[in-house]
This record gives sequence, C-alpha cells and structure tokens, in this order.
Amino acid sequence: MDLLTIRHEDFTMYVECSKFEGIWNKAKGNVGEENLLSTYTWSDGVEAVERNGEPIVKGEKAPAVFFDNAEYPVWVDFNKEVTHAQFGSMLQSDNERFTFRKSTLAGFINYGNDIGKSELNLIYKIDKETKRFTLGYEVLSTKLNYHEHWRKIIEDIEQEYRMLSLDYMKRTFHGFTPDTTGETPELIWWSVFAGEQQKFIKACRNIIERPRHRLHGYEVYLRADKLKRVPANIENELAEHRREPAHLYRVEEQIQSNDTQENRFLKYALGQITEKYESLKKRIEAIKNVSPVMKKDMDEMVDTLKHLRRNPFFRTVGRFKGLNQESLVLQRATGYSQVYTTWNLLRRAYSLNDGIYRLQSKDIATLYEIWCFIEVSHIVRDQLGISMEDMEHRNRMEMSGVFTWELGKGEHSRILFRKDGVELAELVYNPKHTDKDNENISMENLVVPTVPQKPDIVLQLRKDDVQKGMKMTYLFDAKYRIDGNVNGVDTPPNDAINQMHRYRDAIYYKDYDGSQLKKEVIGGYILFPGDGAPLDVAKARFQRSIDEVNIGAFPLRPKDVDNRKLLEDFIAELIGNRATDMLSDAIPQKGLFYQEGEPLYLLISASNQYNVGIMADLKNGLPCKFSCSHQGIREDVDLRQIRYLIPVLNQKLSGYYAVKSVNTKVGESLRIEFELDQYKDLGFAVNAATQDSLGVSMTYMEFVGLCNSHVVTEK
Repeated sequence: MDLLTIRHEDFTMYVECSKFEGIWNKAKGNVGEENLLSTYTWSDGVEAVERNGEPIVKGEKAPAVFFDNAEYPVWVDFNKEVTHAQFGSMLQSDNERFTFRKSTLAGFINYGNDIGKSELNLIYKIDKETKRFTLGYEVLSTKLNYHEHWRKIIEDIEQEYRMLSLDYMKRTFHGFTPDTTGETPELIWWSVFAGEQQKFIKACRNIIERPRHRLHGYEVYLRADKLKRVPANIENELAEHRREPAHLYRVEEQIQSNDTQENRFLKYALGQITEKYESLKKRIEAIKNVSPVMKKDMDEMVDTLKHLRRNPFFRTVGRFKGLNQESLVLQRATGYSQVYTTWNLLRRAYSLNDGIYRLQSKDIATLYEIWCFIEVSHIVRDQLGISMEDMEHRNRMEMSGVFTWELGKGEHSRILFRKDGVELAELVYNPKHTDKDNENISMENLVVPTVPQKPDIVLQLRKDDVQKGMKMTYLFDAKYRIDGNVNGVDTPPNDAINQMHRYRDAIYYKDYDGSQLKKEVIGGYILFPGDGAPLDVAKARFQRSIDEVNIGAFPLRPKDVDNRKLLEDFIAELIGNRATDMLSDAIPQKGLFYQEGEPLYLLISASNQYNVGIMADLKNGLPCKFSCSHQGIREDVDLRQIRYLIPVLNQKLSGYYAVKSVNTKVGESLRIEFELDQYKDLGFAVNAATQDSLGVSMTYMEFVGLCNSHVVTEK
C-alpha cells in the first residue's frame, strides 16, 4: 500500500517506505503518538492528497510520513506528454538519485539526520512549458520531539554560541524572523533575500516604470513670443522692449526630475544588493554538491539584477548620501516601501521564531553533540558552586564551509573552572589524540601511540590529595542513537559502549620529562537521547556497569529533569570524591594494587541536634551527611586529606566515621558537608579536649595518643 499519494492534474505521485511500521512504532515509543504530526502544503493543480488512504487537508496537521534516517522510494507517473522531468533539489546528490524514463520519474529520498521543514520539488516540461510542483512537509525525529526538544537544543546553543547552530546546503529548513539586534551573518542575508528576491525585483521594475519625481526650477532666456506666462518681475522689462522682438527675457521654468532622495536610495540599494549577491553566489558555486538547477536560478537572478542596474533611468539619478530624515515615500509608496523593507531586513540579525523566512541548521546529531557539551559544562559549574566570572572560556567558533561556523576543538574549546584563583576542573570539546606531541587540537600530556582517538567531551578534575596538580580524566561521548528498549528503558548502542573501552585503553598520559606512558582515563560514559523512569534507568545494565567497571551511559534529553539528575549526582560525586578513593575503586592490573598514604582524622564538634540525629542513623547502618560551618575548622586543615571524622558530643568521643567525600555548600554562609558511610566504635568513651582544640586534624598515632592521654569513662 502506498504511504502517501498525491493526485495532480498532470501526474500521480506515490511515496513508499517498506519499514514504516517499525519506524512509526519506534518514534511513537520515544516521542509519543500525539507529537508525530506534520503540516502539509502543496502548489496549485493538486486534486487530492492521501496518507494510507485517508485524505489530508492542505495547511492542517496530519500524521507524519517522513522521519530521519529512513529511505522513501518516490514514483511520479505523468498523465500527459512530458518531454523532461527532474527532481529539483539544491543538492546534486539528491537529484542524481532520480531518473526519468517513459513518462515516469523515480528515485528515493533519505534525510539522514536532517530534521525540520522540507520540500519535494519537481520540474517538468509539457508542450515546451516548464512547470514546477512543490510539496511541503516536516521531517521528524524518531528519538526526540521535534516540536519541543529541537527548539530547546537550538535555544541553548544559541545562548552560548550565537550562529553556531546554523548551516547551509541541508535537506531541511526552519522558520525564522529577522531580529533588530545582533550581527548579520552572510547566511542570514542570503536566506532572507531568497524569500524576498522576486518581490524586490518586481518593486524595482514598478519604480522604474512609474518613478516618483519632483519639480526642479532652472533659468532660461526666451523671446517674448515664447513666453507661456509673464512673471510679475519682468512686466516692466517687457513694456520697455516691446518693439524689440529679438530681446531675450530671463525666466525660471519648472521641469520634472528623477534625481530625488528616494530614487538615489533605490540606486544605492540595488547596487549594494547586486554586488553582495554576486559575491556570495561565487562562493556557493564552489561547493561540489550544488545542483545545476540551483546554479541556473542564481545565474538568472544575477543577470536580472545587473540588467536593472544598467537601466537608463539611473543616468539622471545622483549619488546617495544617506537619509537625513524619515521619508514617507520610502515607508508607504508603492514599490519604494518594498525596496526599503528588503534593505532593512538584510541588515538585521535573526531569531528562530517560526517566521516566514527559511534558515537551515546543522543536522540533529551534531546539534545534540554540541548541546551535550553545553549541558555538561553547566552541570560542572553548578556542582562546583562557582559563578560565570570564575570560568575562563577559551572556546571559540571557527569558520567552516562557505559561511557557517563550528565549535573549536581541543585547546580551542577549553573551559577552565576556577575558585579563589585555584583551577578545579577543565572541559574540552572534541580533542583529537594522536602520537604527535604538538597536535594543535589535542590536550597537554595526552597521547595515543596507535591510531588517533577523538572523544566528544573530556572532563578533567584536579585532585591534590595524591599528587599536587594531578588531574583525573573522564570521557563523555554524545550519540544521537538508541539501540532498543529493555523493560521500558531506552538503551545506548553497543558499539558506542565498546568505543568507551577503546578510549580508556588507547589514551595514555606522557610526562615529557620522562618517556614512561601511564594509564590516563578513569571512566567513559555515553550520553544518548534515551528515556525511561528514573528508578528503572538506575537499575539498567548501562548504569550498573558504571559502578562495576566505570563505563556506562546516561540518558540526556531536553526538559528531562529527572534523568538529568542522574548525571548531575554522578558528576557531583566525581567532584566530591578524593583521588585516592577513585583510584581504589579503579580495577588494577592483576598483580598490582593501589596503596593509600597515611590517613588523617578530623576532630570536630557535633553539638547541634541535626548532626546528633544523623549520626544515630549511621550507627544503625544508614549512610548520612554531616555538615558544619567553615569557621568551625582551623585554616591549616586540608579537607582533601581527611579520611575519618571524629565527632565530639558533649565533650566526649566514643567512635569515628569513614569519610566518603567532602563538599562545600554555598548559601548564606559557607558550609562543609562530609558524606559518611561507616562507623567504628571505640568500645569506650574519652573525655575530649576543650572546645578550643576542636576542628583540628591529626594522624592515627596522634589520635591514639589523644585516647591514651585523656580520662576513660564508662559508656
């Protein structure tokens, strides 16, 4: 059965898809059937449009037909004698997929990762008349809600990197509205003029045929018989020389002149637009995949603009010197207002706001990858509790292609996170690790002796408890793919998980003071647009494997706050944990083990009722968190070295707790939070020192000495 049928007065078009039922069910499970809607439009001559036999109303929403990464065979059977027919895409690679034989045009469409609005264009000849047909619709994603998630991704990217989401020569486009603020990239200029060019040309022709003019006075010398009227200032002179027919009288005559401010502006705007169009046209033609259809259209437009510019009308029009004041003619007069409006639009920036103009964006896989980088940077910033002023953005956009941008890679995209002048973490986008020491998009001290590796996101956390300046490296790879669904939870692709194993085994640390290679990557994690109940996701295999081997995955999609929290909590744990704990959790090579240095104990008061209560919970086997004021700890205490916490209750201590992590909480006042997970009972109570001695750190032997030097009481 045909998926989509278009009955036109000249032809019948059929669109098929052999795997559509599976694609629809996949999208339905990921996005929801209520979000799988598209708006269909078409040009004149259509008699009926049907989807699976059900009629579609022009301009109204109906169930979608086209999805990303799906193949759609298209057949066009012409009813009349057609001498030529072709697919009218701007991409020659798409046109080459279609062939015309014996009144039938056949081929296939595959949108890959391009989602958004699109058009199917046909160009055919009947009786030497060239006709065009356009079918408009939306290409949806099977993994994300195009109507909500795509817009959120675009908004987040544009807020951080304006114009980064834009691209050119894509199969889909999006509506946008010219804005009054910001810069005007050349891509916006080209996109706006594409929608305005026919109206602009028509307006210019209307002005040339019926221009606005003004009366211009000039002096002439005429005989008395040539005077059309007798001005008052020459009446006496006329009476004096009435007997001299050859006498010439100086008078002023009024003539119509085209040299007006508005016509000068038209000459200026037409010249400026022609030069800009011709310049961008040459750059676009340099792209290999531009179709002959598009090249022909551009050539015709340049010829039209040049022909208008050479019109004799402009010979009597002077040079434009700017607008000294508002012109009602430019704002309201027929023709002039259209030229003025187009010129103003071409000077503006843009806003993706479902406007009438077309704008193409990067494919959804690339957008998702950039968005994940931004999301991870926000999570790291929030978990460190630092402000935007504490972040050093070395990341910048670099020109790519004709007039589009891409995010810098490696050292060019580094974000440094600092607090009180101390570097805490760094985040890097798309570094390429090779065996070359001076690779300009790699990261310092990281090399790959074999084949190059290029993870999407690299997070390095500074940990000074083992070695000053030591950095722990974690990798994140964004994959716009879902492998399947297990127990209501979307799963990441297996090959992506395998890639994380390869990254961890391939990327090494090399200190250039020496030649020895060392293991570098602690863990690797996939970020994918999956869905599922948070409790079920936490039990999924790709989540449990993180605790087992430090490789796994996190579902991350726009507006999914619950599953985003899984990633937030994980990064918070990475930031709060000590390097020694991380290394002890890492699986060593057989025959090797990680040895920790001498632990430190923190002696601190736990006088408030909250801390007393949570310690009671911990004794009963419940993990808890102990918090205290930053002022309660002496400045010489290095919190990163603390392994055990000794609480003092009512000037007595009776046991101590293992410290899992230490975090700082910024609120009305700075507080220190210790995450505790084990309790060790001394078996007796010890009278503690005075309050002045609390908030200090000590070694294990000093702790034993404290116990021996104080009075032991019965518990």
